This record gives sequence, structure tokens and C-alpha cells, in this order.
Amino acid sequence: MAITYIEGIVRGTNDKKEAVRFLVDSGATYTLLPHKIWKAIGLSPKRSVIFTLADGTTIERKVSECHITLPEGEGHTPVILGEPGDEALLGVVTLEILGLVLNPFTRTLQPMRMLLV
Repeated sequence: MAITYIEGIVRGTNDKKEAVRFLVDSGATYTLLPHKIWKAIGLSPKRSVIFTLADGTTIERKVSECHITLPEGEGHTPVILGEPGDEALLGVVTLEILGLVLNPFTRTLQPMRMLLV
């Protein structure tokens, strides 16, 4: 299995921007911003959510919202406010908000087939 990274820009409530190198994680629900990044762009917690890790353990993390810009599009998305040591992840909620899917064969982001039924 290959690993895919993508460069993006996040912007918070104070209009400051930060560049982020995201690991595209099609198994992660929400996007995660490292502690240093979300602090720099002025995000604050809006709620707490309990997440289940791949090994079955659970952790509680704060969640907020930010604007994200990727080469394939931009929009607002919920984000997990990472703790020191957490790495940047790009989750499926953000991908769906931007109308993108990870092509598992080419390991690239592509427009999703949009249905209105």
C-alpha cells in the first residue's frame, strides 16, 4: 500500500494562513491539524468528539472548523485540533466537502462522481 501526501493551505478565524503537508488518509473521518498549525491560525475548540483508533482504543479530541485550500479546490471543513506530536491528516469528510476522492490505483485526488437523485 502506497502513502499519499498533498500540500494545502489552511486559514483560521484570524485570517492567518499556514501551509500544511497532509497525509491523505481515506480511513480517517475528519482532517487533523497539528497543534502548532491550529494555534497559529487562531482556531478554538467548538466541541469534543471521541474517536476510535485503528487498534480499537478511543481518544477524545477537540474539533473546530477552518478554510482549506488544496490544488484541486477549497472550502470550509471540520478539523480535529491535534495535540503535540499529532501529524496532519486529510480525512474523507474534507474530501467529500471538496468533491474529491482518492484514486487507489494512481494515489491521486480526483473529482468524485456527483449524484443528484
